Amino acid sequence: MTEVRTHLVIPDTQAKAGVPVDHLYWVGQYIVDKKPDCVIHLGDHADMPSLSSYDVGKRQYEGRRYRDDIESANAAFDVLNSAMDKHNREQKKKQKRQFKPELHILHGNHEQRIQRAIDADAAHLDGIISLDDLNYADHGWTVHPFLQPAWIDGVGYAHYWIAPMTGRPLGGAASLRLSKIGHSFTMGHQQTLDYAIRFVGDKSQHGLVAGSCYLHHEDYLGPQGNHHWRGIIVKHEVQDGSYCPMFVSMDYLCRRYEGTSLSKFTAHRY
Repeated sequence: MTEVRTHLVIPDTQAKAGVPVDHLYWVGQYIVDKKPDCVIHLGDHADMPSLSSYDVGKRQYEGRRYRDDIESANAAFDVLNSAMDKHNREQKKKQKRQFKPELHILHGNHEQRIQRAIDADAAHLDGIISLDDLNYADHGWTVHPFLQPAWIDGVGYAHYWIAPMTGRPLGGAASLRLSKIGHSFTMGHQQTLDYAIRFVGDKSQHGLVAGSCYLHHEDYLGPQGNHHWRGIIVKHEVQDGSYCPMFVSMDYLCRRYEGTSLSKFTAHRY
């Protein structure tokens, strides 16, 4: 019988210059408090707006710099890892066991902008910029290439799953995607929370779509498009693709670590 474990899933964090990072400390502290066996970040930690092909020629594109994007993403990743680093330093001083969960991060389409830029202008950019500019591995995280699934305890993790023969993201409700993919999957990419479960024989399969773990609003979504669920997910009793999910909202994390609601915290701080 396979081991039953706990996963903690972090949806897209989309770090860039000028956006809040308080929530990344909350998430890191929650990881230390709950001590899951495995932490999986679904990708798009680095937003990389300087390499966005969608904004070229628009006013908001002016002034963007690659180095600023890298420095902002790396500083935010430092914040995410700071609680674990502090905890382990204290444990080491006390000669006690350190907390060392499995750490996995997927490259999302925003990180992939770096590779896409290199491929488009290899003569000038190859060897000058790189996905290795991101400090994920420096913190001990296993980095998974864009769209290469990470199979962990029977769950397939990918930034998104593609529709066969198209290369494009598979759409539809989580229940529909689950029927098409045919196994337990978890993905980020979309600013939503959608979950489905089905039973095949004596086992359950789970489809999970969760793409938002940040405090800022995205301009491209407009005034009505930013009201979506944000938070992290804890999967208890993970075994052979089955698990019991617990959804942990950003408001809960704010109340736990700041002692106030998210709306009050953001209004006062920002």
